[in-house]
Amino acid sequence: MEDRYTRNRIYINKEEQEIIKDFPILLAGSGIGSIIAECALRFGFENITIIDGDQVERSNLNRQNYTEDDIDTNKVDALSKRLLSINKNAKIKSLDFFLTVENVGEYISGHKAAINALDFSSPVPLIFDTACQKLDIPILHPYNIGWGSLVTVIAKDGLSLNSISKPDETFNEVMMVKYASSYLRFWGNPQKWIDDIIEKYKNEEEDLPPPQLSIASWSVAAMCTHLLYNIATEKKFKKFPEFYLSKIIDDHL
Repeated sequence: MEDRYTRNRIYINKEEQEIIKDFPILLAGSGIGSIIAECALRFGFENITIIDGDQVERSNLNRQNYTEDDIDTNKVDALSKRLLSINKNAKIKSLDFFLTVENVGEYISGHKAAINALDFSSPVPLIFDTACQKLDIPILHPYNIGWGSLVTVIAKDGLSLNSISKPDETFNEVMMVKYASSYLRFWGNPQKWIDDIIEKYKNEEEDLPPPQLSIASWSVAAMCTHLLYNIATEKKFKKFPEFYLSKIIDDHL
């Protein structure tokens, strides 16, 4: 095993380390994806394509993998620079543009797993899922819910997020979190803190994006990296409509 990964021993064997090294990952969106990319790279995934047309803003710094020096620069450039500073031999491909309805299908083939970290401000995230499913590429959906992290995997033989959308509503991150809370409540594991956050967010007077914390960004990155490992080494993992939830909050507070 390469010196870089000697501390991965026991958890990951030499054969698995070689498998994940060349396992091609597509990262669509480099907001929360910026943390996932670094966690995956340090774990041993060295073949990562990043697509995003956004630039770094000061409001990103509370939870994304950027610094003040990166403000106003392209996210993919800043992230690629950071990843290559960790491993200069990694295959990092950065594409500085937004995925659109017209081009979303052009950059998916050739990858074996995808991370859908796109903003749900258009139909593109769901179209991205559909295109990946047709090519049998599992898609990880990470969600930052402050004190907790939520990840679900869309697979070729599983349901899509469209299955929980409502005819009169556009699917977004909040809808997925509400679904997860409802699912947990049904199975006798209610998470009142999630419902409280959703209610407070809905009652905000301004039209703002959902609140997010750095805690969940790092937690969700760990979850996604573990799932990528399971996918690459053909181990079992839950598929949507099931999901993974990790939290640190005390339910009794």
